[in-house]
Amino acid sequence: MLARARRGDPQAFGELFDLHRDRVFRQALRMTRSVHDAEDVTGMVFLEAWRRREALTEVDGSVIGWLLLTANNVSRNLSRSIRRYRHTLSTLPFPEDSPDHSNAVDDRLDSHPQLAALREALARLPRRDQDVLSLCVMEELSTADAAAVLNIPTGTVKSRLFRAKARLSALVAPTNTIISMEVGDR
Repeated sequence: MLARARRGDPQAFGELFDLHRDRVFRQALRMTRSVHDAEDVTGMVFLEAWRRREALTEVDGSVIGWLLLTANNVSRNLSRSIRRYRHTLSTLPFPEDSPDHSNAVDDRLDSHPQLAALREALARLPRRDQDVLSLCVMEELSTADAAAVLNIPTGTVKSRLFRAKARLSALVAPTNTIISMEVGDR
């Protein structure tokens, strides 16, 4: 199995992984004291084993020693990285609290009957109409840019936009003049 794994046989390497992953995980867990970190270390150990499969050191026909030693080294590296990261974070100033205006904006939008009707009408449109209206009208992308995003021809965007506006107009009361739906080629 090890000889096949060294030659790059993924199935043989999978068998090697299945055979040793629990021991490597337990060693990583002892070193990191975190299940999440131990899972990361285990993955990194076997990734390193795959990368260096031709140079794996065998003792009595097994590579478990190499895997466990690598788990120790990867765990130490991870621990150092975490310490450096925490130290860097501790030197940064705390961000100032900024007020969250999203609820107030939502409340204002919902309190305006015409905007509420427009949002309801948009939600009732087919998804492709919502996409083209969102990109061309709300986000003000050109039809060419919207075509690139949607991966369709520019002419298709133009025709979908025309039809989507017509469908939306039919769903919304004719007196709704809150949002101008005029969008040309930008």
